[in-house]
This record gives sequence, structure tokens and C-alpha cells, in this order.
Amino acid sequence: MSRRALPYRRPTADVADAGDWRLLVEDEEIPLPRALDDWDYQMDLVLRRTVQVDPQRARTESGLPPDAVLALSVVWTATGSNLRAPADHIRLEGPDARVCELNARLRGVDLGGSLVVDTALVLAEGTTKGKAAAPRRAGSVLWSDRHSVRLQGDAPQFPMAVIDFANTSFPDGAAWHLQIGNDLLGATMGSLLLLVNETNAATAAAFRNAGKPRPMDRAVLSTVYADVARIMLEHALRHPDFVDGAEFPDETLGSTLMGLFDRLFPASSIQAQRLNFESSASHFASDLQAAVKIFQDI
Repeated sequence: MSRRALPYRRPTADVADAGDWRLLVEDEEIPLPRALDDWDYQMDLVLRRTVQVDPQRARTESGLPPDAVLALSVVWTATGSNLRAPADHIRLEGPDARVCELNARLRGVDLGGSLVVDTALVLAEGTTKGKAAAPRRAGSVLWSDRHSVRLQGDAPQFPMAVIDFANTSFPDGAAWHLQIGNDLLGATMGSLLLLVNETNAATAAAFRNAGKPRPMDRAVLSTVYADVARIMLEHALRHPDFVDGAEFPDETLGSTLMGLFDRLFPASSIQAQRLNFESSASHFASDLQAAVKIFQDI
């Protein structure tokens, strides 16, 4: 196993003691799991952790001068959206060891796939002082750790927006509309968009309350999920490249459709379901209702 050798000195790993990331859910903090099966794009994430760090020891062991400015930094990356951004940054000046609370507030619409959260102790400002082989450039990493969370659950995951259908070509009385692309190699984030009509009170309320749904909200969300799954799989079965044995890169539309098919019809082949759909679309729709277990979790 190879290790990356950095061109500057670093302190020993115990210069910082990081606590576990915690997830804030309805005013309660829980340990951040490795997977969030119930996550969707309407679910923002609020994360917290504490890190005890000894900045003076970090400077000494790295060969930095006593007045070097350090910082604890948090950066997140989402594979589903290909977005990366800073979440928190705490400057560390002076010699005293301290306990820092780090916070990350992440919008659900920016996420998807796997969420990677990197915490690092870095040189905040460049310096020409210090011993030989000491870090010089701002951003040089002295210590770091990484936490990954799989956000994709059993439901199809893609962006959504709540809009007024009166300003679109869609019927004013429609509750939702799924836009879906035809390129199976296109990124899922750019190929799927669920539009919810804000003037449809029941549907708009169900998505607003998705984190803590009422019985009526659960019924609406179950209906939307079943309909969206049907549209996605009917779209897939019409596509000539969606066949048994086809492989698609991660986070592409083809991969998302294949994953959905495998979850809903694990014991069936694509060809068998294509024949089922072509011979009787209504029968296929009923089979899919059974597969998604519509209304069973209400």
C-alpha cells in the first residue's frame, strides 16, 4: 500500500483529537451514520463535531514559527452533484490548546450520491519563517480526517423544485411533473427534475413536511413515489440501451434507472419486464405498485 509523502514536515496524528460528527434531527443530535436511507433532496443536513487541538505543538512539530496562524477547516464534497464547498473555518492564533466546535449546514439540493466531509488543520497564512522543510504555503495540511455518508436510499434521488404551474406549459391542475432526459450516460443531477405545483396545497404541504410527515403527507408522498418510479421505469424500458447486462458509470441516469429496477424487480430480468410492459402497460403499472409497496407505510 502506497502512502503520499508531503514535501514538508507535519505534526504527529494525536495533535488533534476529533469527536464524532453528529447529525441534528428535530432538535436532537444523533451520531452521523454511514448511510442515510431516508434522505432526499428536500432534507438539509446540519452536522456538528468538536475537535480538541494543540496549535503550539502543531507549530513546533512542523517547524513553524510560534506566531504562525493555523486554522481548522471543514470542506464537503457530494459525488451526486459534483459540488464541493467549505462549511466552517476557525482561525487558531496563540499558543493555548482549545476545544473547537465545528458546524456544517448543507442544503439538500446541493447534495446527492455520497457526501464526503473533510476536516483539516491547515496553515492559514503563508510564511517564510520556520525551520527547514517547514510548510510555507497557506492551505498546507498539517492534520486531517474524513467521514463519508451514503445519501442514496431506496427512493429515486434527484433534484426537485416547487413552482407555480400557471407560469409553465403544464396544466394548472396537475400536482407534479417529472422531467427526464434521454441520455443514459448523462449525470442524474442534470437529467431528472421533479416539479411540484405550489398551488396544489396537499402536495406542496407533503413535501414541506417530508422530514416529519402527517398521515395525509405520507399518502401523498407514497403516491408521488409510485408515480415517479413508474415514469422512470417506463422511460427506461422504452430505451434501446437499457438491457440486461448493461453497465453505466456511477451517478449517471442509466445507473440510477438500473439501480431502481434492481431494487423493485430483483428477481426479474429487464427483458421480462419489457415484454410485460409492451403486452400490458396497465398490468406492469399494477406490478410496480406492488413493488413500491404503495400506502403500506402509512
